[in-house]
Amino acid sequence: MSNAQAVTAENFRSTVIDADKPVLVDFWAEWCGPCKKLSPVIDEVAEEMGDDAVVVKVNVDEQRELGAMFQIMSIPTVLIFNKGQKVADFVGVKPKSTYVAKLRELI
Repeated sequence: MSNAQAVTAENFRSTVIDADKPVLVDFWAEWCGPCKKLSPVIDEVAEEMGDDAVVVKVNVDEQRELGAMFQIMSIPTVLIFNKGQKVADFVGVKPKSTYVAKLRELI
């Protein structure tokens, strides 16, 4: 069970853009080896941040519209939003501390 909720094109705006706290969005796919490596790290970020941030995942195979909207060319890609604006992006697997530090800057 993941600590990060899945988002779709239908609930992306309400969950990410309209959020009143920082949001980390992990763009991934089932077939992506590095994505599988990153998944437990994203879950740990969600657990560590608790109610201070929102952590969500977007399956790019199921949500092609969102992948296209944010021009996701490589996965995993992690975007961080604050007050509806993209404020950071990370391509590839990064350490948990990278994501946590950026989210804490925004709180």
